[in-house]
Amino acid sequence: MVSPQHSDVDGKVWTNNQEDHYTYRLDVKTGTYENLGQNKDPSGKQIRAYGMPTDQQNNVYQLEFGGQSIGYRDAKTGKITIYRTPGTDTKPRRDRVDSQNRLWFAEYGGNAFGFFDPKTAEIKEYPLPTKWGAPYDVVPNKDASEVWTGSMMNDLVARLDVKTGKVTEYLLPRSTNIRRVFVEETGPRPVLWVGSNHGASIVKVEPLD
Repeated sequence: MVSPQHSDVDGKVWTNNQEDHYTYRLDVKTGTYENLGQNKDPSGKQIRAYGMPTDQQNNVYQLEFGGQSIGYRDAKTGKITIYRTPGTDTKPRRDRVDSQNRLWFAEYGGNAFGFFDPKTAEIKEYPLPTKWGAPYDVVPNKDASEVWTGSMMNDLVARLDVKTGKVTEYLLPRSTNIRRVFVEETGPRPVLWVGSNHGASIVKVEPLD
């Protein structure tokens, strides 16, 4: 994984090693790497990072795809804090930080949208209506009023209305095996773009509401 999203803050880019689970930070100006070691909190608990987006201060999140936790590493102090999701074996996977500096993530094992507010340390889960969806990635729109996800196991994408908590699913023409989801906001309302990993195509979803 590589996370350059907020490298403009301090000139650093985060990455990691999936074999030994070390975290590295690249100084873009000098081209040198800093090895920050494995991700362990003060009690010694380790989190093995998979998805690792950065927040607006270029601190890095670390999602535990092999378990049910979210790690957070402070860029200045190096301190790691680990938060457990409400469910068991939720498998947090890919994720985005919204305009309010909050984390949205896919609960691949929990079949839900996941949400983390760093100000309150609150974690919420918004289950998908259809079981065994295995959501892979999530993306909020610009004002984080709605969040989208896609499945690698069925032919559905889903939209979360953040204000009401309602999840709406949309049936696609065929099974898509989605790995990434993207929102476009150049028209009257946001639309979703996804790649059909096994279908040699891309799919545009335009809600009618």
